Amino acid sequence: MNFGVLRLRKTVLYCAAAAVMAALVLALRLTGAYAVFTGGTVRDLPVYSVEREDKKIAISFDCAWGTDYTDQLLEVLGREQVHATFFMVEFWAEKYPDFVKKIDEAGHEIGTHSATHSYMSKFSEEQIRAELASSSEAIETVTGKRPELFRAPYGDYNDRLIRTAREEGFYTIQWDVDSLDWKNLSANDIAMRVISRVQSGSIILCHNNGEHTAEALPIILDTLKNKGYEFVPVGQLIYRDNFTVDANGRQFPAAG
Repeated sequence: MNFGVLRLRKTVLYCAAAAVMAALVLALRLTGAYAVFTGGTVRDLPVYSVEREDKKIAISFDCAWGTDYTDQLLEVLGREQVHATFFMVEFWAEKYPDFVKKIDEAGHEIGTHSATHSYMSKFSEEQIRAELASSSEAIETVTGKRPELFRAPYGDYNDRLIRTAREEGFYTIQWDVDSLDWKNLSANDIAMRVISRVQSGSIILCHNNGEHTAEALPIILDTLKNKGYEFVPVGQLIYRDNFTVDANGRQFPAAG
């Protein structure tokens, strides 16, 4: 093979690689920057955490079963002047409208946690849209505010779910710090588990009806505040536009 032919082949390969990269960049932009390039494919991911240097973090509570400890949670959050994010399932919001109103009036953020608390990765696009619409309506009926955040039940998702939620105007939120409070750990174990894992931009997962969550909450809030962390609702932690999400679900502001 002569030098001219070899050089031509290299040029063709270079141009092809550049075209693939350009197509990938376009795909990422068109997917709202939720997508990441993994193993040769573009995947949609929720936001697990946020790249920040200001030590802002968010604590969130999933509401699906009961209200036994919710007043105690709200009392601690109020005393500590911390605003959290509550993700509510439709049937919970409909059963406890007084708590939905109480949470909203205390200045906390509310997101949807689906209508039926099902494994939504098994749903069709039509079913997903219906769940998001009805669950949001249940919250908006009480608060007058349409939710902008969505958390998938069980942390279960696929590309179709993330894409459809985004098309419906939702930011899909996961977590990078799991309190495991649903396992009925002791208050101290819950607190130490959270405190040891938090970093700037973390999203903490708790549950409103965890047996020892309300007991652990003062320890978590006081300790992390003393470490210089500032609690904000998830909606104030995330970037709303011009962002990317890496393969670990960490959200970054777009370069440049």
